[in-house]
Amino acid sequence: MSKLGVIGTALRSNFTVRTFRASYGISDTWLLRQSPRRFSTEAEQPPQDSAVDSFLKTPDTDIINMLEGCNLTMDDVKVDYNWSFTPNGMMVQFPSRFAYDKAVKAIGRKGRLYRLDRADRSQWDLIKPYSGKTVLLQGLPRTAIPEDVERFLTGCEYDSSSIEMFLRSTLLPDKWATVRFPSKTEAMNVFIKKNRGICHNNQILVRVLQ
Repeated sequence: MSKLGVIGTALRSNFTVRTFRASYGISDTWLLRQSPRRFSTEAEQPPQDSAVDSFLKTPDTDIINMLEGCNLTMDDVKVDYNWSFTPNGMMVQFPSRFAYDKAVKAIGRKGRLYRLDRADRSQWDLIKPYSGKTVLLQGLPRTAIPEDVERFLTGCEYDSSSIEMFLRSTLLPDKWATVRFPSKTEAMNVFIKKNRGICHNNQILVRVLQ
């Protein structure tokens, strides 16, 4: 019988960790804290020769490494973003109650304090898995259309049918777009090559969504 959990804090986070259950689920709620450090899935510009290695050190792998021995895979971890693509937390599904109990012990052993909340399976299903293969483009002009995104991404391999654009309601409104790539490596290449590139005189910030 599988168990489902949500962790709202990664190794470098300062907000809550939420562990949730299915309807048959986990009975305990764990309240823990961690020293404040900003959690972010927004990568900094890495040196060209170590870009891929740096990219592989994501919040997902941080969680899996921290919970070593719990039989987790990358498919068991999702980053929970809010409407502005700021991470709210990390969701983790556990393959068994034994794995969940082992995770609690691992957290305690490493001296990290977290808050663990309960939830049900529907919350997991609502979280879109970006898996390091989706790129967020921030700062597009209000008048930008999908063809402008395609021109910006010239030379990159991506799924043109995956382009989604939306207007950001800010003091000076601009557009954001998400684009799906065939692999994490391709998504990272876009970050390396296109971050802070120009589209219609606007500088575009490129982020890889985990």
